[in-house]
Amino acid sequence: MDLDFEVARAELVDHLSTEIKDKRVLAAMRSIPREHFVPPDSRHMAYQDRPLPIGYDQTISQPFIIALMTEALELKGGEKVLEVGTGSGYQAAILARLARLVITTERVPSLADRAEKLLDELGCNNVEVHQAESTLGWRRGAPYDAIMVTAAAPKVPPVLLSQLAVGGRMVVPVGSRHIQELCKVTKSSKKTSIRNLGGCRFVALIGRGAWEEG
Repeated sequence: MDLDFEVARAELVDHLSTEIKDKRVLAAMRSIPREHFVPPDSRHMAYQDRPLPIGYDQTISQPFIIALMTEALELKGGEKVLEVGTGSGYQAAILARLARLVITTERVPSLADRAEKLLDELGCNNVEVHQAESTLGWRRGAPYDAIMVTAAAPKVPPVLLSQLAVGGRMVVPVGSRHIQELCKVTKSSKKTSIRNLGGCRFVALIGRGAWEEG
């Protein structure tokens, strides 16, 4: 019997709504077909609340973590958002429903190409996918109202903080290569505050200002 993806998606969003209160985030996740962003042999698990491999030692994150990170950005609809680590493109598709413009960078060319094609097919016309450079982020688009980092850094990367607008929010996993804390960084004209959102586990963020490759 084929899985009814729409029913499974609705059930997942209902599950997430016990902890995620931003109705715009929940509506965005209800509108995006996660099954399109996972390999064919994993589609039957698309709406389980768990990460799934997407190839190249990368994963599509657990839906709860995606919802939590997205909610923490406090998007209202008019923002320019930077995503560091496109991966499957699923997170960018969620952000596209919530912001004016999404710029996303990916260091694996095949993943970037696949994500760009899929985002185009889904009508996410406000997303720009770029091949990541050696320096983290995308300086030519800065400053950003919000930044989401979907891989783990040893500390909050100063190079990304410099690309965040005053008043902006950044969500980034910080810790070792194996276990991290999810941090919400809020930048003001006088100081930067950091709030811990809980434990998490992401692949390593590679680039100048994070981990070296290897």
